[in-house]
Amino acid sequence: MMKQSLFYVGLILVLMILPIFFGEYYVNLGSQIMIAAIFAASLNLLVGYGGLTSLGHATYLGLSAYASAWLFSRYGMSHAYTAPIALLFTTVVGAIFGWISLRASGLSFLMLTLALSQIIWGIGYRWVDLTNGDNGISGLTRPTPFGINLENSNNFYWFCLLVTILCLFFIARIVNSPFGASLKGTRDQDKRMSALGYNVWKIRWITFVLASFFGAVSGLLYIYLNKYIHPSVISITSSAEALLCVIAGGAGTLAGPILGSILIVLLKNYVSGFVERWNMLLGIIFLFIVIFMPAGMGPGFSQIKKRWFGGKP
Repeated sequence: MMKQSLFYVGLILVLMILPIFFGEYYVNLGSQIMIAAIFAASLNLLVGYGGLTSLGHATYLGLSAYASAWLFSRYGMSHAYTAPIALLFTTVVGAIFGWISLRASGLSFLMLTLALSQIIWGIGYRWVDLTNGDNGISGLTRPTPFGINLENSNNFYWFCLLVTILCLFFIARIVNSPFGASLKGTRDQDKRMSALGYNVWKIRWITFVLASFFGAVSGLLYIYLNKYIHPSVISITSSAEALLCVIAGGAGTLAGPILGSILIVLLKNYVSGFVERWNMLLGIIFLFIVIFMPAGMGPGFSQIKKRWFGGKP
């Protein structure tokens, strides 16, 4: 626990000094990493702690972003109203989709999440009057909480950092609570948990709703960062990238989604500028992780440290 705390304190300190020594490009890259970390951490609630692999989690990021953008562009509503409405709407949709998806388990659950996400993706592309189709929704602005101008990259970075810390803090509280313990129990021994009197379906459904909410938070930050939304955000590729962040970093760990997000975002946005076929490089790195760090980078680095330097991992 102490080592985990030191890791998070060190990471926060690094993030805090980043805008001081680096330019706007790297500040925006840092903001992207934090948004991806919240998104991956929300999916990790399902995949890592609930044992429920989803291929449709981008739905909640996309719905939240679209709802905020649509209310702002169509009705001119202020961000003070669009943000809570988008969060509430997305969480309600997550509750409905969770109720449908959790009627199945295993591969069937994965396919249901994929099918539901494809419905939303199809609406995003084909319902042009609502979503502007392939042209997306543009002309958006960032909010000004307490009079702070988030159009400034550094200010937006600090805003992202604050929201990220809060989200990861509450996610950590959830997974380390008695509810989190029961969730892990349903992952490891669902039949035994049911025999002990726990409502396995209800525990998983609540987790699905919580994951949808935190995914919606990342969607708001996404639309504020880019000030533009396109249906590709809801595609299976976005869901797969989040799943890759969780698996590569270490499913069922708090640090895993953060490490995975750093890896994927850097490869996608920075390394791709130097390596034309960065997807192939990502595949090679992921293959290396699966072979040599099957539990992910977080547990893998811990084992390497134990092997080389001794002591507890």
